[in-house]
Amino acid sequence: MTQSTRAIGSWLAKRAENIAAAMLAAMFAAFLLQIAFRYLLGLPIGWTHEVSVVLWLWLVLWGAAFVVSEREEIRFDIIYGAVGPGPRRVMALISAFAVIALYTISLPAVVDYVTFMKVEKTSYLKIRFDWLFSIYIVFAVATIIRYIWIAWQAMRGVAPDEFDPTKASSGV
Repeated sequence: MTQSTRAIGSWLAKRAENIAAAMLAAMFAAFLLQIAFRYLLGLPIGWTHEVSVVLWLWLVLWGAAFVVSEREEIRFDIIYGAVGPGPRRVMALISAFAVIALYTISLPAVVDYVTFMKVEKTSYLKIRFDWLFSIYIVFAVATIIRYIWIAWQAMRGVAPDEFDPTKASSGV
């Protein structure tokens, strides 16, 4: 990769984190508003719950697609950490091919389902479900692209990083 490509990638990663943080802040604000209206004013409002659920859905899938790195994903660390670079490459290839195949095979059905859901809307805000669930298509395509890159790296001889339990994080 060239230096400018890395700089663009770094800038895009930071913007993806900014978007995730904004979604989390908006979800928290809606949650506080819901508590204030329900318990301080005695006026329960439903749209804040709906906003929180929609933002949670988008936050989880957006984060999985663009924020969480491959090192932070869940894996069998006991087995993965016990083997050398060669077997780690093989495991990366097998898992990458499996993920690519499963997501690619399911993608047409996912698109059909999401586009079909245009007939339904949320209760309070009347958001069409196809707009609401469209984040899953973005997530699926981003995951396919990520795992194509992981497979390409493994085929070129680049082994995934060795697991270091002292640097394990929650993925957040």
